[in-house]
Amino acid sequence: MRHTSDFTDTNMKALIIDDEPDNVRLLALQLARHCPQVEVVGQFTDSVEGLKAIQSLQPSLVFLDIEMPLMNGFQLLEKVGDIFFHIVFVTAYDQYAVRAFRFSALDYLLKPIDTVDLIATVRRAENTARINPQQLELMRHYYPAGPMLGGTTGPGRGGNPNRIALPHASGMVFVDTKQIIYCEADSNYTRFHLENGEVYMVSKTLGDVQDVLETRDFVRVHRQYMVNLDHIQKLVKGEGTYLLLTNGVSIPVARQQKDRLMERFGWL
Repeated sequence: MRHTSDFTDTNMKALIIDDEPDNVRLLALQLARHCPQVEVVGQFTDSVEGLKAIQSLQPSLVFLDIEMPLMNGFQLLEKVGDIFFHIVFVTAYDQYAVRAFRFSALDYLLKPIDTVDLIATVRRAENTARINPQQLELMRHYYPAGPMLGGTTGPGRGGNPNRIALPHASGMVFVDTKQIIYCEADSNYTRFHLENGEVYMVSKTLGDVQDVLETRDFVRVHRQYMVNLDHIQKLVKGEGTYLLLTNGVSIPVARQQKDRLMERFGWL
């Protein structure tokens, strides 16, 4: 079995796997009209048949719906094993699902598919290696399922809403959000400071982290800091406003964030 794909070929073999026939036909038509470098070698509305096609046709690109009967997108990928192709997830779900895609740095298209987005996504696929398994694990963890981000009920396979996956240099750690005292921006990285004194450096911007945590009792109080409301001991006003946290650390509060903090915390 071939385990690498040449994404710079002028002709990319692609599969479309989606349980809605109209979506499959429309995407195939869009690709034929706007992405001539893509050759659609298979169109499937059955995830089981789609899995067989992946194994037999060895595509370099797969457009994959997540929510399908019998076997959803994640279950299909688990059965594939070593993923040797580029994946573009296709979903009708917005907001929380999109946050999960962005945090995992995975390609996705929202239904109905915008032609400009499709062209840009295919271009990325031409120049991007296959996905890192860690990206897929993050997506599995954050994709909404049951009571997920902000109490929203989502359709996919997600994790515990009170736990967060932190990818770091030596792997991935899962921590309870209650253990996180604050998050600190460091250029394109974020430091997670835990109540046991441990610090994890994650290769995500604080903006990326905010997308995931802002619905879980965290608030961005400064361009460099995001704090857990449960770990605030005092709000101190003076020449500058700052928060005293449960670990004794003082965090500055930006002037434009004071009202938002008051609103979130319910202070009079």
